[in-house]
Amino acid sequence: MNRVTRFRFTVRAIEQLPPCPLDAPSKGYEVSDTEIPGLRLSVSKGAGRKTFWLRYSFRGAKRAMRLGAFPATSLADARRLALEARGQLDRGIDPQEGRDLKRSSPTLASFAKDYLEDYAKVHKRSWRDDQSKLDLHVIPFFGAERRLCDIQRRDVERFIGAVRKTHSPATANRFLSLLSAMARRGVTLGVLPDNPCRGIPRFRENSGKSRYLSLEEVGRLVVAMDKDPAPSVMAALRFMLLTGCRRSNALKARWEHMDLERRIWFMPMTKSGKPQYSPLSDECIALLGRLKSRQASPWVFPSPTDSTKPLRDPRKAFARVLAAACIKGHVRLHDIRHTHAALAVSHAGQTLFTVQKLLHHSSPQTTMIYSHMANSTLARASQAVSDVITRAMQAAKGGDVAPDSEEASLAR
Repeated sequence: MNRVTRFRFTVRAIEQLPPCPLDAPSKGYEVSDTEIPGLRLSVSKGAGRKTFWLRYSFRGAKRAMRLGAFPATSLADARRLALEARGQLDRGIDPQEGRDLKRSSPTLASFAKDYLEDYAKVHKRSWRDDQSKLDLHVIPFFGAERRLCDIQRRDVERFIGAVRKTHSPATANRFLSLLSAMARRGVTLGVLPDNPCRGIPRFRENSGKSRYLSLEEVGRLVVAMDKDPAPSVMAALRFMLLTGCRRSNALKARWEHMDLERRIWFMPMTKSGKPQYSPLSDECIALLGRLKSRQASPWVFPSPTDSTKPLRDPRKAFARVLAAACIKGHVRLHDIRHTHAALAVSHAGQTLFTVQKLLHHSSPQTTMIYSHMANSTLARASQAVSDVITRAMQAAKGGDVAPDSEEASLAR
């Protein structure tokens, strides 16, 4: 029996369509709407289920997009969805791209695992911090089975806001950086259409002014170190003060990297990810020469309980000697490094460029936090120039050559 396959869809006409014959070779038949190009209705065998489809071509490939089953999806809704899809086609967009992406989008838990294994562990030395953030905070908040593509900007904002209630602004910003890095990775791999973290403002972080110990405080601190009952730990603290090195570099220092004859300390791995060399002063050489670990451990500053392992964390010992030295205020272990730099500028007369190289700062902007320490050096330089001008003025008024000639003054 011949059946009309093209007509203007109406609710009545659709309701009167009979099921596909049971003896038909196909699973069903289709009819086309004459009002909207590509809008089809498939009718199955048996119960005669009716489903709206949009058939179209995109970049030479034929595609079919399911719009919904009739009557749950009304004819008006089917036409609206079909027109929206055709509008996307006119703009060069495949209307099914979002659907395909969602079907292929991984869960947050599986993507986090892949991110750690394939990216973080390869490119980041701090990948354990990322793993901790994901396991303890991110995944429990969003849910392990939450699809990556379902996490929207408002979800990220809610999460960052929740973190800020219990953590510092800096910590909340680190979480946002982690989520943004993961989202960028998802976009690169094609499992995310865009980065939901883009444009989310960061919290203003505290200025975190560094505490510099005065010269008098440094003297009291060293005296307290000499009296402390843990000389091996005190040696590590004094080494940090003498070199201005980071805690992690000091605690990971190995004897094989100490060249006492050439007075050089080689650091194969630093915060920047690059190897670095640091000079060793006379006091450093003397300090290292007194250490008993030189013959007993590969580590310059080994653990007091197990010489095969490095010293883990001297913060408690540092707090102890601060108290013994009667040093008030909040002083962090990292402030030893700041103190070394401050003394180099304010008392040793070193330039900021020299301090930048001494501390291995990759950017001069980092070293600029010590710029105010150079005021006394700048004042002396300004006074020296003023003295030259004054002598020149006095010589001109007197008509005689100044006792200190111009050449001598400049040389001085």
